[in-house]
Amino acid sequence: MRHVRTILGGSLLLFQLVMIGYARFVPARYFCWAPYDIQTQYKLDVSVGGRTLTAAEIRKRYRRPKQGWDNRSIQHVMDIIQQYEETYGRNEQAQVLMKYRINGKEEQEWQYPAQP
Repeated sequence: MRHVRTILGGSLLLFQLVMIGYARFVPARYFCWAPYDIQTQYKLDVSVGGRTLTAAEIRKRYRRPKQGWDNRSIQHVMDIIQQYEETYGRNEQAQVLMKYRINGKEEQEWQYPAQP
């Protein structure tokens, strides 16, 4: 039994080590305990059926404030929005524009759905 626990513990640590290495090359870091020292300031503008949503409606829709800071990868916020729109909001045809700055650098934009 002790041998099985050692193998399971070693496997877990090996998995974590692989995920830390993998996380260095992808924007999202869901399975990684490695420190993430990026601060992202963002602002969401959302419209559904041509009507702009209020800050309270955006918070209720995504469980995120209309604007704020996130200390994880901005990909996490993008994933939250995309997941909602592809499941619960799939029939509402929402238009989302997120403007964000990573570590105070130049402003970038992300849209859902993606524009060609």
